Amino acid sequence: MTKVAVLLAPGFEEAEAIITIDILRRMHIEVEMLACAESRAVVSYHNIPMVADSTLTERLDTLYDAVVLPGGPQGSVNLAANKDVIRFVTAHDEAGKLICPICSAAARVLGGNGLLKGRRYVCSGELWESVQGGEYVDAPVVEDQNLLSGKGLGHAFDFALTLAARLLGDEAPVREHAEHIYYPW
Repeated sequence: MTKVAVLLAPGFEEAEAIITIDILRRMHIEVEMLACAESRAVVSYHNIPMVADSTLTERLDTLYDAVVLPGGPQGSVNLAANKDVIRFVTAHDEAGKLICPICSAAARVLGGNGLLKGRRYVCSGELWESVQGGEYVDAPVVEDQNLLSGKGLGHAFDFALTLAARLLGDEAPVREHAEHIYYPW
């Protein structure tokens, strides 16, 4: 079964995380929320406490089919500064697994740690101006090799649906589900 890790650092953008988790689980893709903190309890950008399935430390050597990096002003800063996150993302990238940042995570986590490797990406706001090593594209979702990035919260459904289609290798069931939830994808 396809398995996805969603990394939750303190201050993560909860809607970007939850929309992605929801869509993937609706498409019968296994999702494991990993707390990038000492405990499974993580507080989001808007002070919503969430309990992850496991901590990143507990799953550091597990290989997933995709790694999702939600944004959030403080969440992406916390992800970018966490050596275990960088090690985990790097291992998945080197294994050719999908690396999926949304909003500020592409610029701060990947760009800030030299992980864009010349690939095309999108991120929120003007963060792209300080990023080196990648090629910014202004679009809702950008795919380049094993990198799938989303612009931000307003495009979270596009991001999640595109990720689901890529993981399933088939757009048809994802398009059908998008219609079911009245989303024009």
